[in-house]
Amino acid sequence: MAEIILKLDRISVSLAGRPIFADLSWEIQRGQRIGLVGPNGAGKSTLMKLVAQELTADAGSVFRLSGLSWGRLEQEPHLPQGRTVLQEALTALPELGDIEQQLDALADRLGRPEVYGDPAALRKALKAQDRLLHQFEQLGGPRYESRVKETLTALGLGSERWSTLMEHLSGGQKKLIMLAKLLVQQPPLLLLDEPDNHLDLPAKRALEGIIRDYPGTVVIISHDRYLLDEVATHIAELENGRLTLYIGNYTAYATERQIRRLRQQQMYAAQQKDIARIEAAIARFQLWASLVVNERHIRQARSRQKMLAKMDKIEKVTEAKRMTLELNGWRGSNKVLELAGVGRTFDNGHELFGDLNLILWHGERVGLVGPNGAGKSALFKLLLAPDSATAGEVKVGPSIQIGYYAQEQETLDPNQDLITCIRAAAPLTREAAVAFLLRFLFSYDQTTQPIGKLSGGERSRLQLARLVLQRPNLLLLDEPTNNLDIPAIEVLEETLDEFVGTVFVISHDRYFLDRAVDRIVELRDGQLTEYLGGYTDYLDERGYDV
Repeated sequence: MAEIILKLDRISVSLAGRPIFADLSWEIQRGQRIGLVGPNGAGKSTLMKLVAQELTADAGSVFRLSGLSWGRLEQEPHLPQGRTVLQEALTALPELGDIEQQLDALADRLGRPEVYGDPAALRKALKAQDRLLHQFEQLGGPRYESRVKETLTALGLGSERWSTLMEHLSGGQKKLIMLAKLLVQQPPLLLLDEPDNHLDLPAKRALEGIIRDYPGTVVIISHDRYLLDEVATHIAELENGRLTLYIGNYTAYATERQIRRLRQQQMYAAQQKDIARIEAAIARFQLWASLVVNERHIRQARSRQKMLAKMDKIEKVTEAKRMTLELNGWRGSNKVLELAGVGRTFDNGHELFGDLNLILWHGERVGLVGPNGAGKSALFKLLLAPDSATAGEVKVGPSIQIGYYAQEQETLDPNQDLITCIRAAAPLTREAAVAFLLRFLFSYDQTTQPIGKLSGGERSRLQLARLVLQRPNLLLLDEPTNNLDIPAIEVLEETLDEFVGTVFVISHDRYFLDRAVDRIVELRDGQLTEYLGGYTDYLDERGYDV
């Protein structure tokens, strides 16, 4: 039997008076790679903080294997400004820096006459030096800098990035540096909260390999079903305050979950028939006892009441409430969009891309991929403002209405409340705006709150809500699955499949690309290359191993 390194026993946690989970139990065993899934707000990050001793449970107990250490990658990393990529990565083991400072101080002491001229003082200093050198060796000091550089390179942060200051990095790159530091530390338990968010496709593939080969135990929160298929040995589902463990990757979990729910529904229906039969017998015996006082009928009624009370009730299967998304669209021009020799050069002379050529036809679903920094988001913004092209021409069909979803959510005013935001997109009454927002899983109280107080997933749902009201027939979606939970992503996939219009989408979500698009366009080194099919077909044609 595998060794248990951590066990939660009947844990209860509340935040701001709201219960997150109660009587939750979970065993984590050595060597497992567990994907922690569940809808936004289920408490996944809270559970991970509890495991990392950053939160205290209100009730229950936590067992940790003696000497167990862990490292947690936060969802939104906070790194100090002023350091370069390499300088920050080298802070992974601060104790090595302390030892080096002590060794430098000892070297100074050994050069002083009062030390090298005094045999006792010299022996003491040399003994201290030997002890520090042994500690330095034990921590891998001689190869430490090489190991840090190798780890950064493996994660896609090559030597050309090492001198870049932290404040000039994207959110995804900052996450990679934090991950590199954790991998250098190599704790027995690695806790990763959405490590793949904002990563491009090559970085995601590198991350998969690193997690698969990690020598310890890994718990990973992710909405990337492809990643979970590649790395997970188990899936832990957190929903309605309960945690259920499934063996296998995400696809195995999705299949087993459906089978369990069907079986539970069948058992529930059968038990309801038994309950109805017993309740009818109780009513019959009670009626007879009331008509003719008969002790035997009273005993039989009580016996069946006790039988009902002792029965383990099977819960009715209920589906979690899902976002309602209806992007109706409408037919416009047959040729929706054309790029003819389009280029974009900045005022400083830097050319982002040049001579881009592409045609989108009505009804197509096209995915735009490429490394971070290639200019994908900039291309979308150019499509919204064709005059900003410095070369070539952007031709938009005469009856095309564009709906734009921004990756950084900059189209939302953080100071505006949700009702005002929705009413600015369409002429709705206040009551109609509230009812519309409730369909996107916002609470009544949230409708009057500033947008700035919403989580990333909630802001994503608000952007989708505005798109519905704009009634576009060309969707430009820049990383729409970022921050959405898996149920919401599935709703988006189903909606795009039925959308009467054209979809042009930037995404690093490979599972989503396989389900949602029928053509891939890659932007790399300032040029566009087209591939028919979804992400798997793109990998095949590019020569990658799927």
